[in-house]
Amino acid sequence: MITDAGLPAAIVSLESVHMNLIFQRPHAPVLLAMLLTGATIRAADNSPAGKSAGSAGVVLQTLDFPGLEKLLAAHKGQVVVMDAWSTSCGPCVKEFPHLVELHKKRAADGLACISLSLDFDGSGKPEEVQPPVLAFLQRQQATFDNVLSSLEADELCKKLGFSAPPAVFVYDRAGKLRKRFDNSKASTTGPFTYGQVGELVDQLLQEKP
Repeated sequence: MITDAGLPAAIVSLESVHMNLIFQRPHAPVLLAMLLTGATIRAADNSPAGKSAGSAGVVLQTLDFPGLEKLLAAHKGQVVVMDAWSTSCGPCVKEFPHLVELHKKRAADGLACISLSLDFDGSGKPEEVQPPVLAFLQRQQATFDNVLSSLEADELCKKLGFSAPPAVFVYDRAGKLRKRFDNSKASTTGPFTYGQVGELVDQLLQEKP
């Protein structure tokens, strides 16, 4: 028999728990066991499947390649900048604040920004790399569309036609890819800059739909 002396001091007071629920069988043994082990009942996660919600409106969704194509199609009518990046890519991390700045500056004019994380390398599950990616996005206050690819990075790069991040894709209002910025020719022309991306965005925003 369990007496008050055997209960932790923190749970001896039961004012916040309905007495009939605790001591009415068959619930009593289960609830008492939860109290004794310090277990807590947590509210269910109401986030949509495949999404991780962060602070200040930052959301990270995991998408396969068809899902990414649907997201791009959903922004038809806007100029779209999609930044393919990774937390392990130094230049990506360095340039990412410029994507956030571009979004803040031109979103009201019809620009949509998408960050595409290539952090999943095929080992384990995509969900396992969500926490560090989301934490980075939170620090950057990236309140636009943030995608973690469920297709491993190498395969995604092949599908998108580039070798490694960073890479920035700029689409016009009709959904046509107008330019891909990457560092494949960095040895001869130098790495691309967000200044170049911004110039193209300005041009496309001025074009008639």
